[in-house]
Amino acid sequence: MNNGRNRRARAVTGLAAAAMLSVSMVSGATARDNAPDTSESPAQEAPLHMLVSLGEQQIQVYRGTELIETSPISSGKRGHSTPTGVFSILEKKRKHFSNLYDDAPMPFMQRLTWSGVALHVGKLPGYPASHGCIRLPRPFAKSLYSMTERGMHVVVTNDVAKPVAVRHTVLPQPYLPETTVASLSSETIAADPALRGAIQETPLQASVSAVLPENPHFDRPLRMIITPQAAPNKIMVLQRLLNQLGYDAGPVDGVAGRKTRAAISLYQEGAELPITGMITNTVEARLYAEAGYEKPQNATLRVRRKFRDIYSAPVTIKDLDREIGTHVFTAQDFKQGDKAVDWIAVSAEGERGGAPMDVLDRVEMPEKVALELSKMLTPGTSLTITDRSFKRNTGLGTDFVVITR
Repeated sequence: MNNGRNRRARAVTGLAAAAMLSVSMVSGATARDNAPDTSESPAQEAPLHMLVSLGEQQIQVYRGTELIETSPISSGKRGHSTPTGVFSILEKKRKHFSNLYDDAPMPFMQRLTWSGVALHVGKLPGYPASHGCIRLPRPFAKSLYSMTERGMHVVVTNDVAKPVAVRHTVLPQPYLPETTVASLSSETIAADPALRGAIQETPLQASVSAVLPENPHFDRPLRMIITPQAAPNKIMVLQRLLNQLGYDAGPVDGVAGRKTRAAISLYQEGAELPITGMITNTVEARLYAEAGYEKPQNATLRVRRKFRDIYSAPVTIKDLDREIGTHVFTAQDFKQGDKAVDWIAVSAEGERGGAPMDVLDRVEMPEKVALELSKMLTPGTSLTITDRSFKRNTGLGTDFVVITR
């Protein structure tokens, strides 16, 4: 990470150099061209990410919030439309041929889904004309290929989206252990004649810097996602709690029958609550507290590293009946030992769900979970918050893929 500026300079220089690279140099490396590219370069200052607008037929390349490249594209035609959503580069090949369409050449292919959507060189007639892929002009595709790496985000939207800088307590910050301070109290000094002569008024203090734990995965960005989960059946949960506390609520079947209502009435009488036999918020809160449980969270946080699950935890989203949309938050570059990191946000569905800050305001993260995330945090880490499903297109060899259309 100490060479971040040099790597950034080399990456910018590489963009121009790749554009002038001759075709003969590329074609002369046949074996290398046919082999999948699995390299993973270290995190760079201000992570690179791409935003594709189908409506404008345009791709924009950003480092953080800085627009560095723009190019026209040709996306999927009617009947083969390019899906919108949040993707990552899954595979890179300099020379590739389509498995679906008569071995059609797809130079400088960067795969977004295993079902056939990719970035690659192709004809640009000025309108959507592909079978779902995102075609790029050759010089741009070649230059872009030299700058990207597997796992890099690509957000595809209908309208133009732009990254904005954000700060919020929900977004993880680097973990820094508390500094311990060793001091000599006035009582200790008074009890020792030698200390009384040497130290009269000001206690001696020595700061002992806490050792920062080494993160062996510091150059590997995390991919995190928060999605709502199906709410548990409230009646079944309360039946289970009543039975655990000795109130016979009958079978845990989710039906508030005679035995369940009688058990609630008996509980209300003992708790000095109005005896109604009905489930109320007060009854629910009291039962959870007496059973020693917290009220269950209604969303799940999942974390992947290098396309594999490594962590999950329950969190809460307030006002779950309101739309959330799909929002991607990305941590910028930082070094081990830094106290803070800046984040950027991209809304993948326009105004659906509100602004990114509004969505962050609705997330409640347990303190323990926030601490765990801060310990794992690495440059370029992203957090997607969405009410869309990710399961259909997410599996081994992918990040969290969210299709918004």
